[in-house]
Amino acid sequence: MTRKTSLKDIANKVGVSATLVSYVLNNKDKENRVSQETADIIRKAAQELHYFPNLNARSLKTNISRTIGLIVADISNPFFSSLARTIEDEAYAHNYTVIFGSSDENQDKFIKVLGFLSTRQVDGFIVASPESSRETVLGIQQSNVPLVLIDRYFDGIDVNTVTVDNFKASFEATSHLLSKGHQKIGAIVYESALLHYQDRCNGYLEAMKQTNIADPTQYLKKVNHQSLQSEIQEAVRELIFDEKVSAIYFATNTIATEGLKQIRNFGKKIQSEIDVVAFDENLIYQFLDVHIPFISQPIKEMGQEAVRILIEQIENKDKESQNILLTATLETK
Repeated sequence: MTRKTSLKDIANKVGVSATLVSYVLNNKDKENRVSQETADIIRKAAQELHYFPNLNARSLKTNISRTIGLIVADISNPFFSSLARTIEDEAYAHNYTVIFGSSDENQDKFIKVLGFLSTRQVDGFIVASPESSRETVLGIQQSNVPLVLIDRYFDGIDVNTVTVDNFKASFEATSHLLSKGHQKIGAIVYESALLHYQDRCNGYLEAMKQTNIADPTQYLKKVNHQSLQSEIQEAVRELIFDEKVSAIYFATNTIATEGLKQIRNFGKKIQSEIDVVAFDENLIYQFLDVHIPFISQPIKEMGQEAVRILIEQIENKDKESQNILLTATLETK
């Protein structure tokens, strides 16, 4: 097996001390007055010798590995893939590396990924937790491991959170449809105990109180994530043909993608016959010949805030938890 390149190997190649090499490769060259020319030569030599730092040894010495564990709910979802990229870029700017994992909305897989990342000695976690993971999240919090919940949250757990005001966003999306003269407005949401999904549902129902409809819940359809296609097909059919709605609010971009497909399959024209608005952007909207109004979440700000809060807690584990609530915007043009 090839011997791993050491700081001494780089020092011998360049003709400087191993201490000087350590300063440069740990980004402490300026504070130790290493010239830019020397620092560039050392970094080039490290690259040529294929040097890679021993993060485990560094962690044992400093208790900081400069790595962050990120677990998202579904990396195939455009929202989470964009969020993961933002977090990676922001962490890199602070000299941290991100190790990714996806729970696929599955509690067992979430625990498995969490365990794997723990063996990598990450300094803390940014997590978009799946349903039924409250006790797992509580266990992380009680173990004093730095943690930020992003997008999702749980009542009664004193932990850092970065979330969006889902209630307000759904209220505005539904109000937009009401302002266009619609009264019978359907909504398709996930059947879920996750609070941010419930907030979206409640925002829709609150806006529907502006109508003269006695029971707006009759236009609310809940679908299961595990059988999405068939349930959305049935929900769209019922809303269009049984309830005679003229507009539908889709509470996620995944629901919207399938819902739009089903509207067309039932022979209805999107926007002219069935008006729609969706939560989150999706590339599929760009391939339609009509504009789909959507709730735009501040993904960049969410990622930046999550990284900032986590690093602050890594550096000071006694720091009080922070709860950031951001505002999403309705893009109608």
